[in-house]
Amino acid sequence: MADKEAGGSDGPRETAPTSAYSSPARSLGDTGITPLSPSHIVNDTDSNVSEQQSFLVVVAVDFGTTSSGYAYSFTKEPECIHVMRRWEGGDPGVSNQKTPTTILLTPERKFHSFGYAARDFYHDLDPNEAKQWLYLEKFKMKLHTTGDLTMDTDLTAANGKKVKALEIFAYALQYFKEQALKELSDQAGSEFENSDVRWVITVPAIWKQPAKQFMRQAAYQAGLASPENSEQLIIALEPEAASIYCRKLRLHQMIELSGKAAVNGYSGSDTVGAGFTQAKEHIRRNRQSRTFLVENVIGEIWSELEEGDKYVVVDSGGGTVDLTVHQIRLPEGHLKELYKATGGPYGSLGVDYEFEKLLYKIFGEDFIEQFKIKRPAAWVDLMIAFESRKRAAAPDRTNPLNITLPFSFIDYYKKFRGHSVEHALRKSNVDFVKWSSQGMLRMSPDAMNALFKPTIDSIIEHLRDLFQKPEVSTVKFLFLVGGFAEAPLLQQAVQAAFGDQCRIIIPQDVGLTILKGAVLFGLDPAVIKVRRSPLTYGVGVLNRYVEGKHPPEKLLVKDGTRWCTDVFDKFISADQSVALGELVKRSYTPAKPSQLVIVINIYSSEHDNVSFITDPGVKKCGTLRLDLTGTSGTAVPARREIQTLMQFGDTEIKATAIDIATSKSVKVGIDFLNY
Repeated sequence: MADKEAGGSDGPRETAPTSAYSSPARSLGDTGITPLSPSHIVNDTDSNVSEQQSFLVVVAVDFGTTSSGYAYSFTKEPECIHVMRRWEGGDPGVSNQKTPTTILLTPERKFHSFGYAARDFYHDLDPNEAKQWLYLEKFKMKLHTTGDLTMDTDLTAANGKKVKALEIFAYALQYFKEQALKELSDQAGSEFENSDVRWVITVPAIWKQPAKQFMRQAAYQAGLASPENSEQLIIALEPEAASIYCRKLRLHQMIELSGKAAVNGYSGSDTVGAGFTQAKEHIRRNRQSRTFLVENVIGEIWSELEEGDKYVVVDSGGGTVDLTVHQIRLPEGHLKELYKATGGPYGSLGVDYEFEKLLYKIFGEDFIEQFKIKRPAAWVDLMIAFESRKRAAAPDRTNPLNITLPFSFIDYYKKFRGHSVEHALRKSNVDFVKWSSQGMLRMSPDAMNALFKPTIDSIIEHLRDLFQKPEVSTVKFLFLVGGFAEAPLLQQAVQAAFGDQCRIIIPQDVGLTILKGAVLFGLDPAVIKVRRSPLTYGVGVLNRYVEGKHPPEKLLVKDGTRWCTDVFDKFISADQSVALGELVKRSYTPAKPSQLVIVINIYSSEHDNVSFITDPGVKKCGTLRLDLTGTSGTAVPARREIQTLMQFGDTEIKATAIDIATSKSVKVGIDFLNY
């Protein structure tokens, strides 16, 4: 019994901090581990053969900040990618292969509708009734901007009421699940089961780990997959998905901005705009077909790339811009991420914020904020009107853009201020914005272009920084993808800044690039071979105390042995290359032979040089508890080996501890939301 006490089989007790400096390993009952030398056994990638399940279909969901959609492909005919049915209630001037990422809950907080349907229903509600309903849009950005994301993070609806983010994301994913299964069942003529589907959800590469895990949790809650069957869901990184699709492109499927070669029969001297318009016309004529053939050849672009060539994918969406640098590995054309994903909140939403700031300037911030709350549906209308004009902005445009102000805006402004909208415009001295007698704001092209400038400048500046990096210096191609890549102003700015360094290419159906790439990724997840680890991972261990090397406050004497506590034993460093499926192994032994429980705590940090688990920025993200009881009868070696493995998956990491003597093992997924 005495042994048991000493071994502390009840696991580590959290002791109250006795001093300003408290060590997690101070409690003498702690079940410490110490590395066995040699401690680092590097991966054997052969163990990468995961049990592949057979799915009948891959469905990818591009859950965007401003718009969302899904596409699918049957595993029997992987060269056909089907983009979902046309959405009801599309906007004029906006192709509706995706639907707005908007969601409406009833006053009782039950799911009501999503996308155009949510927007239109909300719009038609009586203004007083509308205040009771919960309408949310652009909510995905919350996952990027929340530093301390948890399962309890809230979102705010248009009426100011709070609702759990996890609930909203789960509702949205459940909506896509139902839509997709219904469409698949209609096509197949028989009921399609969720178990037949492999799901792929796209997220920005620059999201931090908690946000990626949050999306997976929401998908579990929506019933797309379950923690027991986590293989059924892949979380794909948006620029990676785009990268996979771009490799398949043939020359007639893209527009090249550089004037180096005639593409689509246009010479470089034609304006970008003209080539794009004709290309769009070609797509529009074929719009009725929602099936895209992905030829199973390596695209022509690809045939120009050689082993080791590098290219940048710039994924510019509604909320974020994501930059990823990939290198080709032949013969299979696997991708290797060369430089960790960078980017920031420079999506097309930035243009909307600038428009809001312009409205503040003309009508006063107090009025606009009040109007949003009092007439939420009319505010949505105003932003829809702006969206379609925003898409008409172009570098060479000469005629003004008219934005219709909703009647309730004009009416409410008069009540609020006591004078007319027209009066406000005259008084505001905002150049380039005039009032037209038809009840519209007339913006000169310069005024519209000015709204784009801050966002585009941020993107260009970010790309400039990236091109300074030695890994990125010899890039051959720059692929511009994502919904915002349709903006001629962005295309022109990228071309002007980098056209002499690399070839700039835009896939024709640029807004659907990520969606199609995500389907291809789901069909063959092994195509991405090497990623950069965003974090440093390790476990907390005891090392033999070395006088002069270890800080005195870390000294712990246990049964006559001098230990240094809280040592961070590193598995992998931030920014280190990791092959997908790679196993990193370490071996440990109980610090005390009589221990009956081993607790291995896993930690992560954004920093590279971590010495102790108490260093700033180190966070606990997993615990492995291994019970060593019941082995007293067997011959246990004097130095017991506990092997710890970390396996790097899509955006998930799994850890396992194995007691070599008894083959007992425990597994845990790394968790960034609950510690």
